[in-house]
Amino acid sequence: MAGTGGTASDDGISSPRPGGDRDRDGEGRARNARPRDGLGRPLPYGTPGVARQPEGVVRTPAQTVTEAQALLDAGRPFHAHEVFEDAWKSGPERERGLWRGLAQLAVGLTHAARGNATGGARLLRRGAGAVEEWTAATGEERPHGMDLGAVVGWARDLASAVESGEGPVDAGERAPRLR
Repeated sequence: MAGTGGTASDDGISSPRPGGDRDRDGEGRARNARPRDGLGRPLPYGTPGVARQPEGVVRTPAQTVTEAQALLDAGRPFHAHEVFEDAWKSGPERERGLWRGLAQLAVGLTHAARGNATGGARLLRRGAGAVEEWTAATGEERPHGMDLGAVVGWARDLASAVESGEGPVDAGERAPRLR
């Protein structure tokens, strides 16, 4: 790959080489090529990591919910956030607030699993508020089969538990049930 100072990895991101060149994607944009763990934390170069969630995938709402739930159940809320983010960016304008709120909940669970109680609780509450706001504005309580009332309750309960000093949570064990 010309001008990147590295070699392309399986996900199309160039790996760095000594000399300080920045990691770049296939289109030349700066993008960190470091491997990531299951919670999205960067690992040292050369360390085996978890495959990144592809970005920019257009899915049906049913596919979005199914894929995100599988990732949440597997303890990979950071990756579920990417799925929700794709829906937020590619879905109908009317549903963007819903998917954005669900993405915030997944990031909140990510932070809680990483041991960041303050950030985790804040994002869980922010996401719950966004989902609740979307529900109030649309009148839809079960879009795409999701039980939004239960999801909001889960988020608020987990935020309280994390703030009470529970410590890092097991993301797979504490994953919400979307449907």
